[in-house]
Amino acid sequence: MRKVVKFGGSSLANAEQFQKVGDIIRSEESRRYVVPSAPGKRFSKDTKVTDMLYACYDAAVAGDDFSGQLKAIKDRYYEIIRGLKLDLSLEEEFKQIEADFKNQAGSDYAASRGEFLNGKIMAAYLGYEFVDAASVIRFDKNGNFDSEKTDKLLSRRLAKCEKAVIPGFYGACEDGVVKTFSRGGSDVTGSLVAKAIKADVYENWTDVSGFLVTDPRIVDNPAVIETITYRELRELSYMGATVLHEEAIFPVRKEGIPINIRNTNKPEDEGTFIVESTCKKPKYTITGIAGKKGFCSINIEKSLMNSEIGFGRKILQVFEDQGISFEHVPSGIDTMTVYVHQDEFEEKEQQVIAGIHRAVQPDFVEMESDLALIAVVGRGMKSTRGTAGRIFSALAHVNVNVKMIDQGSSELNIIIGVENRDFETAVKAIYDIFVITQI
Repeated sequence: MRKVVKFGGSSLANAEQFQKVGDIIRSEESRRYVVPSAPGKRFSKDTKVTDMLYACYDAAVAGDDFSGQLKAIKDRYYEIIRGLKLDLSLEEEFKQIEADFKNQAGSDYAASRGEFLNGKIMAAYLGYEFVDAASVIRFDKNGNFDSEKTDKLLSRRLAKCEKAVIPGFYGACEDGVVKTFSRGGSDVTGSLVAKAIKADVYENWTDVSGFLVTDPRIVDNPAVIETITYRELRELSYMGATVLHEEAIFPVRKEGIPINIRNTNKPEDEGTFIVESTCKKPKYTITGIAGKKGFCSINIEKSLMNSEIGFGRKILQVFEDQGISFEHVPSGIDTMTVYVHQDEFEEKEQQVIAGIHRAVQPDFVEMESDLALIAVVGRGMKSTRGTAGRIFSALAHVNVNVKMIDQGSSELNIIIGVENRDFETAVKAIYDIFVITQI
């Protein structure tokens, strides 16, 4: 078995965390390819190394003396090296970084040094080969990620490595100019490495024991999802649930490689498996609950709307013309409601209303603001009767008024609209009826 293991910034914030990571990797021979992030916060008011690098580079570009900031970054790394009792010097690397900062090598280059330096330490600590991501992760001349070239380079290079450390978050163009993925991009690097070596599992180690059924800021100690499909994850991520960088899913999904979200601080926990498909029955009827506040609804009424060809297209064209994307469009015989992000809509509301009147001559247009949307997602809902009824019952019990309900044709998710002020109450009530009481 071959595993790719990626560790987030909180897992590598100091020497103590490094030691935990080392124990995890050495505990299984299969963990042969390691993707580290830059050191994260050691305590709540600490600064991530990536943010320190950005600030240091900005000072260099402004022509200010950045030696003190660079020394603070160096101290962070040497604190880890000393704590691990390593015989390792990063002096040459820091001399190069200083020169490149003076020559304004770019903010992407600056940010990437966090992972680069951590990768050097990790390789020395484990006795693994260091593979610079700039040599194997390729971007085109316009700065767009080149997946085909990357897969060829990675596959060819890692075929020669029994065990390797590949820093996350960055790559380079053909001319050597360093480019980074968006924040959290180390997840993507791990996924690309897993695809290239045809890994059996991609383990993504972080500071939570997997994907939770709902937001722990709303529900105390929510249950962990044991297995979730990519489709379910996509639905929950879209509504704000985040554990993994979205783009990290696609490389491994194409290869059918499962992702296992694990907790560095609780390695005994099984975590969450993210898979293409599964015949395993979920523990609960629902897989997860996620949601967002800050929506508004525009309700359009017109008699005999259903017999007017092109009515829906004309309405949505008005929103498109104003550069506003819609979230949901539930409709009735003579009504159509469009849900949009309130902050996007407010500045252009009068232009939209005027556009709707010109486009379809409605009988009536009504708006409602300060709404929240909640997604209840689960493959188990398809084979379970009365899921929507249970949701209504739970919300009625806590006096939450449902403004909208919309179920996808796949029966994988149900979207509920409530007032912003009822959002947390609604999430707790839905969690309670499906997970705690399971009535």
